[in-house]
This record gives sequence, structure tokens and C-alpha cells, in this order.
Amino acid sequence: MREQIHPAKSISGAIQLPGDKSISHRYAMLGGIAEGITKISNYSTGADCQSTLACMQALGARVDKRDGATSIEGRGLKGLYEPSNTLDAGNSGSTIRMLSGILAAQSFTTRIGGDESLSRRPMERIMTPLRQMGACIEAREGRFPPLAIQGTKLHPIEYTLPVASAQVKSCVLLAGLFVDGRTTVHEPVRTRDHTELALREFGAEIDVDKRAISVIGRPQLQGRELFVPGDLSSAAFFLVAALIVGESALTIHGVGLNPTRSALLDFLSEMGASIKILDVKSSGGELIGDILVRKSPIRGGVLEGARTAALIDEVPVLAVLGAASQEGLAVRDASELRVKETDRIATIAENFRRMGLRIEVKEDGFVVPGRQSFHAAELDSFGDHRIAMAFSVAALVADGPCVLENAESASVSFPGFFDTLHRVAE
Repeated sequence: MREQIHPAKSISGAIQLPGDKSISHRYAMLGGIAEGITKISNYSTGADCQSTLACMQALGARVDKRDGATSIEGRGLKGLYEPSNTLDAGNSGSTIRMLSGILAAQSFTTRIGGDESLSRRPMERIMTPLRQMGACIEAREGRFPPLAIQGTKLHPIEYTLPVASAQVKSCVLLAGLFVDGRTTVHEPVRTRDHTELALREFGAEIDVDKRAISVIGRPQLQGRELFVPGDLSSAAFFLVAALIVGESALTIHGVGLNPTRSALLDFLSEMGASIKILDVKSSGGELIGDILVRKSPIRGGVLEGARTAALIDEVPVLAVLGAASQEGLAVRDASELRVKETDRIATIAENFRRMGLRIEVKEDGFVVPGRQSFHAAELDSFGDHRIAMAFSVAALVADGPCVLENAESASVSFPGFFDTLHRVAE
């Protein structure tokens, strides 16, 4: 699919975003292994989260969608059954990595794979701790999907993450639900804590001591009525658009403001962004509020260390912001970008080249000079949803219309992205 995007004079109005992907995945998985019915409002419409629902259905959970809500009738910790076919995680690394923790403890063997992109993404980071718990896992070439997971009785472990990863942490904690005793994960830096909050909401016993997170096995999880906040990662594209286009003023309603995700808003504010948070409340342990953003002079900045880890998904659109800023953007310690849906360092650089933008590529990041002019070009998502959305934002400040190839990839996380973008871009 080709999408044409015209330069904009302003980004204005008010929008409501789809439910947060990270939270939606976790609610669906926990709903599937809880007792009773979990009713989820504003569940993510993205393809990734639909993959998680389909996997839980294939494992025996009953899923019903009506009146804007998603209901899941759970099977309890002992009630999942062997799927008749290979589970399809689609393009979703979150699905395969986190769900593997649940699958490793079952009484049957499961195969789980995904699309061509997912099949190139390494899985050693979850295989290592699960094997320490006693799991039997085989992978293509020893590290790639599809995975064959022979369910077995697991034992608790105390595991230190070699690299900060909320997905790996979650995988181990979910596996820990099925063991006798306490499973503990130590983080090198704090990562998003949606799993801990969700586990507590469903009735699990969770203990958080600084960067050590423990779960007590064999809880009786109970279905809940839950609301998924708007996705802050999706908001990032509209925040950047409003910061760099014309005389913009945009309100984004009902966005998740979890403190472990606030690095984006903190970083943008430090760069000079005019951002106000309004009407903050709590739901299911998650903070929710409205964000008002206005066109601002952006200085520039540096992403490195723990901050890079916290903002790894936002790097593509922050690269666009860096090129429009006064001083540019340097990104370091971002080697994980090489093994996302695409090699995002390479795909960012290619689209920059097409738009006549300068970028100095490093092995684990890049440097983007500021005060650059964006030229009309034929751009490509290369099948990566975040690249699609980031360069749609870049096209808004080009000197003429741009065409984006493979634009349909945006639907992985935000099916209505282009409709929403065209509605607020004037």
C-alpha cells in the first residue's frame, strides 16, 4: 500500500489513541490463565495484540468482542490445553517472548512462530532463563523462531538480566506463576512495570524491592474489569509532529502515564518541548491523563545508557525530531535496534538519505545534525510499523508531497494511524 502525505501547516485538535500495546498483551495473557471472566475496555486494535488474543484462544481461553470491549473467559493456571496447530505470533515479539513463559510450564508441547520478520529475531534472552527453570525449548538454528516448547514442571530461580528488557523480565515472572516458591528477577536498570501492576491487579503476590521483582507461585488469579490507557508509544508520533509543524496545538486524551514510561515526556521537555499534563487519574494501577503539546523550539539532545533502553521504540521518530531540532540528536547504546522488525538504524539512515538528510551511522546508534531541510521523497517502511509512522511525520515538514511504500505496516500497532494523522494535519 502506498500512502501520500502532504506538508502540513499545523497539527491541531484532539485525538484519542488505541489502547497501549504493552498493557493489552499482558491483560490478555493473564486473563487467559485467570479464573472467571476478564473484561477489557480499549484493548489495542493493533495486529500484534490481536495475535496474542488468537494465541490465547488457541490455548482454550474463550474470547468475545462486543460493544467496544474484549472479554476473556480464563482457564485458570491448570486449564490451558494443547493447540491443534503452531501458535502464530504474527509480527509480535512481545507475544512470543512473554507467552513462552506460560507455555514452558504446561503439560503439553507447543510450537510457536510468526511471520518472516519475527523469524529473524533472536530468542536466546528468554531461552536462557527458562532453561535455568527447567524448560525444554528448541529453536531454529538454536536461536530463532519457531520455538518448540515441551512443557514440564519448572522450579523457581533468581535471575539477573544481562540486558534490561521488560519482555524478558515478564517472561520469567509469568513462568514463575506456575512454580512452587519465589521467582526473582534482578534488573540492571528499571524497565516498564506493566507486568508487575497487572499481576497485582489479578491477585498475584508481587514484591518489588528497588530493582528486584519477585512473584510467589501458584496464586489464584481472578478475572477483572480493566481499562487500557491510550498508547504513549503511539502518542510519540503525534507529539513530535506537533513539535515540528507550523503553529500546532494538539490534545491527546486518556494517555497512559506510567512512571516507568515517562522517559519520553521527560526527554522531550528537556529538549524544550511545551508539554502539559492534565486530568490525571488511576485505573488498574496505571496512571492516565491528557497531554497538551504545542509547537516549540527544540534544542536537541543525547540518548545513551538507561535512557536509550527506556526509549528504544521511540528512537525512529526522535531521529526525525533531531533533524528538525537546533542542535541535533546523538543516539548511543542502541544495538538492539539492529534486531527489531527491521535493522532500524539502517532503515532510518536509508529514509534520511532519500529525504536529503545527513546522518552519521554508528554500530550501536547514530548522530543526526540539527537544522536540516526535509525534501520530498519516495519513502519506505520496509515492513516496520515504527519506521512507517516516523517517516509519515517527517513527510509533514518536507518541501513537497511524499509517498510512503508499504504503509500498511502501521496497522501492526495502530490501524487507524493515517486517518488520525490526516484529520489533525492542516
